[in-house]
Amino acid sequence: MFRKAVIIIGFAVSLPAGNAAAQKSVDCKSPETQTDMNHCAAQDWKAADGKLNEAYKKAMASMKKTDSYLPKDQKGAADTLRDAQRDWIPFRDKACASYGFLARGGTMEPMLVANCKTEVTQQRTKQLEELAQGLGN
Repeated sequence: MFRKAVIIIGFAVSLPAGNAAAQKSVDCKSPETQTDMNHCAAQDWKAADGKLNEAYKKAMASMKKTDSYLPKDQKGAADTLRDAQRDWIPFRDKACASYGFLARGGTMEPMLVANCKTEVTQQRTKQLEELAQGLGN
């Protein structure tokens, strides 16, 4: 009995590693299975999130610069941006989780959530890029 449990546990532990290895070879230009589509959607979101982080850093630098020349009673650009971003993240996550309910419990749910996060993140990235540019550019 103990030997069977060890074999079952060993098999279960090896599954995620094998699955991850299989996903690394997915061609996201033409995914063939729902698992592939889920993987590609997650990769797209990861890339969009990376661009968002870059845009946020630039926007924050711009807001700090704005704060540097404002009178003391008008400062707050950087704090406001930070607070807005902290509020935006849970909004994005909840909005996209609700989108996932279109296929709740199905194999498409992760793809729908990831695609939503990608789209909403790209929209937010554009807003942050505009903040970083300012009005005079």
